[in-house]
Amino acid sequence: MKENKIFSILQRIGRSFMLPIAVLPVAGLLLGIGASFTNPTTIESYKLGKILGEGTILHMILTVMSNAGDAIFGTLPLIFAVGVAIGMAKREKEVAALSAMIAFFVMHTSINAMLKTHGQILADGTVAEHVLGGTIGSIVGIQSLQMGVFGGIIAGLGVAYLHNKYYQIELPQILSFFGGSKFIPIISTVVYVFVGIAMYYVWPPVQNGIYALGGLVTGSGYFGTLIYGLIERSLIPFGLHHVFYLPFWQTGVGGTLQVGGELVQGAQNIFFAELGDKNWTGMFTIEHARFMAGKFPFMIFGLPAAALAMYHTAKPENKKVVGGLLISAGLTAMITGITEPIEFSFLFVAPVLYIVHALFAGISFMMMHILNIPIGQTFSGGLIDFFLFGILQGNAKTNWLTMIPLGLTYSVVYYFMFRTLITKLQLKTPGREDSSEEVKLYSKADYLEKQGASANAAKEAGVNEQILLVAQGLGGLENITDVDACATRLRTTVKDVSLIDEAALKQSGSLGVIKAGNGVQVIYGPRVSIVKSQLEEYWHNNH
Repeated sequence: MKENKIFSILQRIGRSFMLPIAVLPVAGLLLGIGASFTNPTTIESYKLGKILGEGTILHMILTVMSNAGDAIFGTLPLIFAVGVAIGMAKREKEVAALSAMIAFFVMHTSINAMLKTHGQILADGTVAEHVLGGTIGSIVGIQSLQMGVFGGIIAGLGVAYLHNKYYQIELPQILSFFGGSKFIPIISTVVYVFVGIAMYYVWPPVQNGIYALGGLVTGSGYFGTLIYGLIERSLIPFGLHHVFYLPFWQTGVGGTLQVGGELVQGAQNIFFAELGDKNWTGMFTIEHARFMAGKFPFMIFGLPAAALAMYHTAKPENKKVVGGLLISAGLTAMITGITEPIEFSFLFVAPVLYIVHALFAGISFMMMHILNIPIGQTFSGGLIDFFLFGILQGNAKTNWLTMIPLGLTYSVVYYFMFRTLITKLQLKTPGREDSSEEVKLYSKADYLEKQGASANAAKEAGVNEQILLVAQGLGGLENITDVDACATRLRTTVKDVSLIDEAALKQSGSLGVIKAGNGVQVIYGPRVSIVKSQLEEYWHNNH
C-alpha cells in the first residue's frame, strides 16, 4: 500500500513536469532556426550573405527568433516553478501558479540577501574572489545560487503542498478577507523567506553531491550510456521516465560546461547553449548530447520497422483493421518521436517484445556515443528534431551522416527480430488475436447499446460518445477524484480501482490501461489533451 502511494506521488510529479517540458519544442524551434541561419559560419559556408547577412530583414527576424527561444531556456527554472505548481495543485490552479512565481522570487531574493550578508556578493554586485566559480549566477535577474530547475521544482512542489492543504482555510472573522485561496500567496511568501535562508546553507553541499553524481555518470563511459537508455525506456510503461531523465537534461547530473563565458548545467541546456553560441565552431560535445542522441535510431528507424513486422504477421482477415493503427503509430514515432502509441500496441500483449525493445534502446544510446553523433533534441527523437538539430547544424557539428547507416541497420534488426519472435513464440500482437471478436471495432453507439446505455445519453450530457465511454470506463463520474494528462496518457485518480471497465476504455480508443493503487493511466496517444479537457469539463459540470 505504501509502495502504491509513493508510485502515485511519483506519477503526479512526472506529469507535472510535462507542462514546462511541453514548451521546449517551440523554444528549440525558434533557437534552432534562428541560431543556425544567423551563424557566421553557416552564412559563409552556404554563401548566404546577401540574404541573411547582418543588416538584412531576414537576419533581424532570425535574431529575434533566436533570442526568443534563448529567453525560454534562460527562464526554465521559473517556468518549472509555475508548471509544477499547476500540475500538483488539486483545485484553483491559477492561484497555485501565481503563488509559485512569488515564492520563486522570494526564495532567490532571500538567498541573494544571505550571499551579500556573508560577503560572497560585494557591494558593487560582483562575486567575491574566494567564491568557487559557477556557484553563483543570475537567476531571472537575481544574483543567487545556481540551483537550475531544481530551484523551480522546490518552489513548485512546496507551494503545491501549501496550496492543497490551505486553499480552503477559514480564518477568524477579523481576518476572513485573507482566507481561502487568498491565503496561499501570503503563506507562500512567508515560508519561502525561510526556505531561501535554509537553501543558503543546504544547497552548496547538495550541489557538490550533484556534481559528484554527474562525474560518476560521465566517468562510466559507454556502459553508463547503455544503462541510461535501458532505464529510460524501461520506465515508459510506468510513466516515470520524465522523473528519471529530467535531472540529466536540466541539472548538473548531466554535466557542466563553460559556454560563452558562463557555466551551463544539464545536457539539454549545454547543447542549446552551444547551438546559440555564434563563436562555437567545433562539434557539439557528445559527453552531454549522449543523453538525448540515442533516441533517434530506434524512434525514426526501429519502431516503424517493428510496426511493419506486426502488420506483416497479422492474420490476413485482420490486416485491414490493424493496418491503420500500426501505420499511424509508426509514422507518429518516426516524425514526432512520440512512441507510446506503437510501444503500447505490443507492451501488454507481448511483454517479451518490450524487453527486447528496451535493450535495443539502451544499445542505441551507447552506439550514438561510440560513433560520436551529438544530436540534441527538445522533446523527443523524431525526424523534426533530427532535421533541426542534426542536419541543419551541419555534419561538421553533429556527424549526422553517420547515423543513417546505423538507423538503417536498426530498421533491419527491429523488423526481423520482431517478426521472428512474433511467429516463433506465437505472440498475440495486433491482428493475431485468437478470435476476430477481439479486434472487431464496434461503433461507440453499439458498445453503449450493449451496456444498456443509449447513445442519446452522450447528446443529453452535452459530450461526445467517446467521453461518455471514458467516464464509464473509469467507473463513472463519482468514482473519479482527479483528471490530468501528459503527452500521451490520461492520468486519473479514482476512488475504487475495481470499478474500472477496460473494455469500455478500449472502445473509447485506448491503447492500454495501467493501474497502480488508485492511479489509473489510460494511453490515447498525442490527442490525449483533447480527451483530458473534454472529460475534465464533463466531470466538473456533472460532479
